[in-house]
Amino acid sequence: MLRFTIQRLLTGIPTLLVLIAAAFFLIRAAPGGPFDRERDLPPEIEANLRQAYHLDEPLVRQFGRYLGNLARGDFGPSLQYRDFSVTELIRAGFPVSLRIGALAMLLALLAGVSAGAWAALRQNAASDHLVMAAAMTGISIPNFVMAPLLVLVVAVGLGWLPAGGYGGGAWRHLVLPVITLALPQVAYLARLTRASMIEVLSSPYIRTARAQGLSPGRILLQHALRPALLPVVSYLGPAIAALITGSVVIEQIFGLPGIGRFFVTGALNRDYTLVMGVVVFYGTLILLCNFLVDLVYGLLDPRIRHLP
Repeated sequence: MLRFTIQRLLTGIPTLLVLIAAAFFLIRAAPGGPFDRERDLPPEIEANLRQAYHLDEPLVRQFGRYLGNLARGDFGPSLQYRDFSVTELIRAGFPVSLRIGALAMLLALLAGVSAGAWAALRQNAASDHLVMAAAMTGISIPNFVMAPLLVLVVAVGLGWLPAGGYGGGAWRHLVLPVITLALPQVAYLARLTRASMIEVLSSPYIRTARAQGLSPGRILLQHALRPALLPVVSYLGPAIAALITGSVVIEQIFGLPGIGRFFVTGALNRDYTLVMGVVVFYGTLILLCNFLVDLVYGLLDPRIRHLP
């Protein structure tokens, strides 16, 4: 298991370096600069600002300097939020993003796995077709379309919940963002669980368990659920990535003070260090989640540990 863990950990380092390099050079290839929005800025002052932030150096040297600072855990100062470092901005917004994402992931797991298992146990019945139709609808509608629809119906039409804002983290303000983020993942997990559960329930050892007179509940919980969850566990990495990237849009729509707000503002204002900090932070988080998923998968299926 130790060798498997080290292998999976080392494979993430080149991926992270490629991500950092791609983000660094692509954002600087975009037209404009971080000081273009300043009104009537004299050329000498702009030159002094570029020199202060080392933007007058060649890109390769800037990249080397950024990697050196990053190795010390320094994301650098924000070019737009002049009184804050990128680390401070991420520290302020991440708890909100983490709370929204964790609740959405929990809701997706509970609802998606339950619906998929329920549909598999009633294969080809009306309830099975209903669950799969709802899942296809959830997959087809992106969350940036679902969010305004939920606001229009639930908040504006029925007046049950607030249309936006964080409200100090009150649950009424979290319901719509969490549901919006979770719905596509509920649909994917339901379809994945159903397909995997149907395959497991048709296995010879399940038929043997039935022949021995075991109850359907015991067969499901003790013999079918664990192998059926292997594809679900392997999907958690992409699911977490989808929640993280989707939260950037959702936070902007619902006016939540998460990292997504800083990322959008930084991208619009060409705040190089802020955008890079969010990309590196999210990239590291996604790689870490994929690493943990690999470890869980290796624990559930020991054969995975011996693969090259």
